[in-house]
Amino acid sequence: MTAADTADVAVIGGSGLYALLADTREVTVDTPYGAPSDPITLGEVGGRTVAFLPRHGRDHRYPPHRIPYRANAWALRSLGVQQILAPCAVGSLQQERGPGCLVVPDQLVDRTSGRAQTVHHGPAAVHVSFAEPYCPVGRAQVVAAARTAGFDVTDGGTMVVVEGPRFSTRAESQWYAGQGWSIVNMTGHPEAVLARELGVCYTAVALVTDLDAGVETGHTGVSQDEVFAVFAANTERLRGLLLGLLPDLPVERTCPCATALDGLAHDLPF
Repeated sequence: MTAADTADVAVIGGSGLYALLADTREVTVDTPYGAPSDPITLGEVGGRTVAFLPRHGRDHRYPPHRIPYRANAWALRSLGVQQILAPCAVGSLQQERGPGCLVVPDQLVDRTSGRAQTVHHGPAAVHVSFAEPYCPVGRAQVVAAARTAGFDVTDGGTMVVVEGPRFSTRAESQWYAGQGWSIVNMTGHPEAVLARELGVCYTAVALVTDLDAGVETGHTGVSQDEVFAVFAANTERLRGLLLGLLPDLPVERTCPCATALDGLAHDLPF
């Protein structure tokens, strides 16, 4: 890695989005947590250098519970990344939001178990604020760009993140919906909290691929083939949205994410 191998914005690609940029160069980054999911690719978008990392690896070799989340976040931050857009596949917990819709959540509920979710290991205690888990500036820009691009987009909502890799039972799905939560996903945590711990803006861009098991009466349940097929059918639209949006993300950050570590006695090397 050289001094030229830097980027201030990044995309972490979800299921089906394994490449984003043309004319790229690969960067291999060592982290305290091992290797990231894949070599990071750097490319230019609108005169701006963008980093891309496929969350599951380009061959989808990492299931949700095995993704090296800490290595991914650390690697991007070590390249200078300050803002992350995180497209992902989600199931809808509300019948009015069907496959092909876009949700830009503003809240998160963690229902995972056993996932390492911090890069702060002492000796000083570091407790970051996470009441608002997503970047408000990034969210507003994604919503505006999605509306301009013609997406059926929902501004706000709660994403519940489950352990996976199995899909929810019908009872679980009905319980999540009964809490008023909007969408269900397997990868949004700890990705979002690790970004916050590193002082990086993080915006989830959630593509609905299915109605979750308990939402639609008589539905046989969610299948992997269904999820992948819907995501694939919308990949080019989603890629176009991201490529159009990336150059417009602010160079100077004024959001709370930028000061998340202020006053905390962390020992990060960044």
